Amino acid sequence: MATIEHEGERRSGDGHGGVPAGPPSYEGVWRFTAPAVDASVPQSRHAVRELLHRQGVPARDDMVQGLLLIVSELVTNAVRHAALLSPQLAVEVAIGAEWIRVSVEDNHPYRPKALETDSAQTGGRGLLLVREITREAGGTCDVQHTATGGKIIWAALPL
Repeated sequence: MATIEHEGERRSGDGHGGVPAGPPSYEGVWRFTAPAVDASVPQSRHAVRELLHRQGVPARDDMVQGLLLIVSELVTNAVRHAALLSPQLAVEVAIGAEWIRVSVEDNHPYRPKALETDSAQTGGRGLLLVREITREAGGTCDVQHTATGGKIIWAALPL
């Protein structure tokens, strides 16, 4: 069974002890790595859900469900399409006062584009789904290249 390792966590201060109140305590950036295997899909979704709960992120249930579906789709794409060149993937969750950004990074150079809807096609709609969930939530998503030649696919949703 795959294991998701917690690479790091950054949290801001809580504003106690005479220090001026800073950003909300749930803000920060967390990064998990996982092998590019099927078991990493539900494990990544569970890790993100637990992180949001543990940090006390004030997100509506429908937004969290959409975010978890995005994580599932992005990790699934990395497992299905990038595993040969990228046996590891990384999931990053960045939480700000008014938004949440999730991203999946792999080392495969191909930059995917959302496919057009084709009712006869049984697959290939994951990025369309990500784009639609993001748009309906009032967020944004994109794909960018990394300095090492891989890619990061991300979606940011407003809280």
